[in-house]
Amino acid sequence: MNLTLKDIAQAMGVSVTTVSKALKDYKDISPETKTRIRAYTEKVNFRPNAHASFLRTQKTRLIGLVLPRLKHDFFNEITESIICYAASHDYKVIVLCSEESYEKEKSQIKELLQLNVDGIFISVAKNTNDYTHLKQVIKNNTPLILFDRTVKLVPSLQVVNDDFEAGFMATEHLIKQGCKKIVHLRGDLIPQISIDRFFGYKKALEKHNIPFKKELVTICSENTFEEGYKGVFNLIKKFPDVDGLFAITDLVAIGAMGAFKELGYQIPKDVAIIGYSNWLISSLITPKLSTIEQNGNKMGKQVMQSFLDLQNTDGEMATSKYQRLIIPSRLIPRTSSMKTTELL
Repeated sequence: MNLTLKDIAQAMGVSVTTVSKALKDYKDISPETKTRIRAYTEKVNFRPNAHASFLRTQKTRLIGLVLPRLKHDFFNEITESIICYAASHDYKVIVLCSEESYEKEKSQIKELLQLNVDGIFISVAKNTNDYTHLKQVIKNNTPLILFDRTVKLVPSLQVVNDDFEAGFMATEHLIKQGCKKIVHLRGDLIPQISIDRFFGYKKALEKHNIPFKKELVTICSENTFEEGYKGVFNLIKKFPDVDGLFAITDLVAIGAMGAFKELGYQIPKDVAIIGYSNWLISSLITPKLSTIEQNGNKMGKQVMQSFLDLQNTDGEMATSKYQRLIIPSRLIPRTSSMKTTELL
């Protein structure tokens, strides 16, 4: 026999609403009542009927999370944060990975809409330049939250790091250490995060009256160790006197460090280096890598909390407007860039 909330309520002498709230751990239900109801549901082996719940509320209690990569410390932090926060509010998370493929991303969004998820969180693939599939989510009245890699042309809530400020902060830090010829190993041309960090780099040079030279900028489209390593070897052929480097990620920066060491440069005496992400490895290598912190835990919590806030407002109206929530950046100076503490 499949018991219902009504059956439980009648047996316990309480309302259906009280049973529902007790099982969902609402604060307005006393601990004693929660304990009594939960003990009874365990005794009778009660399991909520998800289909019946959907028919009643039109809510599946499912959230779709689409990531561009899985083997990535930052995205792992975000995923763990969202899943834990979601579970505490009785939501389950379906995690999908586009593997940096626009076509796969588009297909996954379609699949999530077919599952009637209550919301979709996505960090777009680096080559996504058509946003029809994202706008379809909004037309479907499904809450859409973009995070980290966002799209300004999509009218939705977006949670981001302040990548412009991060690029500016990293570059100005190198300038304050006495660097005047600063290389930027940037990301690909399309992602907004790459664009914003690049513009932050340029703004810092401009503020300190250092001429921008496009020859000192190299694109690392895959953000890999190998690209950082090769990028330095190619640049040093033309500019052996570079004295600073800001990389799009810690991994690219570590590749650059390897190349400079192999070429006989002393870090930070000859060249100061700073990355972006604050991956665990950045504090374990020698010299320790200066970086800009990218807090995945904070971002994941903000994404989930923003979704919950939408559930308590006019979600349809709120998700059809461009809103930008910013996670502040933080400079973490370490040995790789510290030519002198006096200039900080």
